[in-house]
Amino acid sequence: MAPASLARFAWLSIATALATIALKAVAYVMTGSVGLLSDALESLVNLVAAVLALLMLSVSAKPPDEDHAYGHTKAEYFASGAEGFLILVAAVAIGWAAVLRLIEPRPLEQVGLGLLVSTGASILNFFTARTLLTAGRRYRSIALEADAQHLLTDVWTSAGVLVGVGAVSLTGWQRLDPIIALLVAANIVRTGVSLVNRSALALLDVAWAPPEQEALRSVLHKHERPDVKFHAIRTRQAGARRFVSLHVLVPGGWTVAQGHELLERIESEIRSAVPHSTVETHIEPLEDPASWEDQDLDRISEDPPPG
Repeated sequence: MAPASLARFAWLSIATALATIALKAVAYVMTGSVGLLSDALESLVNLVAAVLALLMLSVSAKPPDEDHAYGHTKAEYFASGAEGFLILVAAVAIGWAAVLRLIEPRPLEQVGLGLLVSTGASILNFFTARTLLTAGRRYRSIALEADAQHLLTDVWTSAGVLVGVGAVSLTGWQRLDPIIALLVAANIVRTGVSLVNRSALALLDVAWAPPEQEALRSVLHKHERPDVKFHAIRTRQAGARRFVSLHVLVPGGWTVAQGHELLERIESEIRSAVPHSTVETHIEPLEDPASWEDQDLDRISEDPPPG
């Protein structure tokens, strides 16, 4: 599915975020719980993240052009990285509000109704997160996966807040509410750092995931024999797109047609084994020592022959 078609999932996330913000805000107003306030603030971050995901999916859907010959699929990493940063900002805001409430505790009100409203918002988040996660993994969209993981974190965060608010109503210990909010903030920090780290690694041209690497090795092993070898194999990923380049060493006596036919088979099988992959191959004579000296990313240039 093209990134443009994935926009409908981003719209689903936006609609869910708007609904949960309204529900959690109502729950906070009812109870006065800083834990529920932290939950509502995280939903606000969900909304911003969903809008960013929509924008970046639109950018990544653009076809390759003269200035971006490999396409725009890396745009999704900006959405997931920005979402991670926004999560960290939300964590700071939640922690600040919790510290103030620790200093000046306040009794909670209408706990039962407030918890009911917040539970409804969490259920809505859960089903949306599962939908986004399935779509993100199926179509290899890191923007949707990041949004889904954030929503799932929100679900478990909400569960912790609900338990905390319920415990306050049962024990009467008012400081338990901001303590739960601080734990929520710590959990949000962990998620934010994870998203920023994953996005940064992807922007640094991280190699294929182990299952994809294994699929590539399986294809090459099928064609490898004493007179056909492979080296200088490099993989990288950009959003849903995968790139691989490799050198294929064959007997120097082969015709161009023989070499081309082998490379066509290999490239076709790699594309079948790893969908959305772009394969670049370079053929070399097996007997030439120079063919074995070009495996490094930066090859040392030889002095040009005298004129």
